Amino acid sequence: MKVEVKETERIDDLHRNGYQIIQDPKRFCFGVDAVLLSGFAQAKKGEKVIDLGTGTGIIPILMEAKTEGEHFTGLEIQSESAEMAKRSVSFNDLDEKIDVVCGDIKEADKLFKAGTFDVVTSNPPYMNDGGGLKNDYGPKAIARHELLCSLDDVVKAASWLLRFGGRFYMVHRPHRLADIICTLREHKLEPKRIRFVQPYADREPNMVLIEASNGGKSMVKVMPPLIIYKEDGTYTEETIEIYYK
Repeated sequence: MKVEVKETERIDDLHRNGYQIIQDPKRFCFGVDAVLLSGFAQAKKGEKVIDLGTGTGIIPILMEAKTEGEHFTGLEIQSESAEMAKRSVSFNDLDEKIDVVCGDIKEADKLFKAGTFDVVTSNPPYMNDGGGLKNDYGPKAIARHELLCSLDDVVKAASWLLRFGGRFYMVHRPHRLADIICTLREHKLEPKRIRFVQPYADREPNMVLIEASNGGKSMVKVMPPLIIYKEDGTYTEETIEIYYK
């Protein structure tokens, strides 16, 4: 479908099903964390998925390509980003599979009925303070800092949206792991899988992927780390598979 691409925007290839995405470098472009989350999250045949803080719509679009999920929804508070995500959905002829809703995570209970979804995903802001950006509410600051929503807001919304036994997938920073686990349990989401992401085999993790179950029993599996780059700076085979296969 022919859609508008604005002057400051560009079209990037997603290397999946021929899909492409519209992005504006002046606002915010998706990173490796979103791609890794789309490879870690699982959506089974017939399941309904919602992505909280979807931004450009990258995670619903990639998960539509990678999984057998029936339908995907992206929730985004910034109207410009939501509108751009909608255009990317139409650009890939995915209007029947993906919806983009402009709304606030903190009002998820007003936007959707409880237990509506089988899977919730989120690549939330990592920084839990303004970090000198308290007066900056630009798109990049909102994406990186907890200015419009907190970790607790995201997890609380996920708990409301998930059916019993549903799964929540999130990518975050390792230094917040204690906060993450405590917050998940506070909202009855039990951590089930944790996987650390390292840029190189000899470097410390700089991301963590987490799966939690709504109402699950207490037992967590720590998976082998995901290594992004080989020593020569090229992608590892697993990274290539996540991106391209």
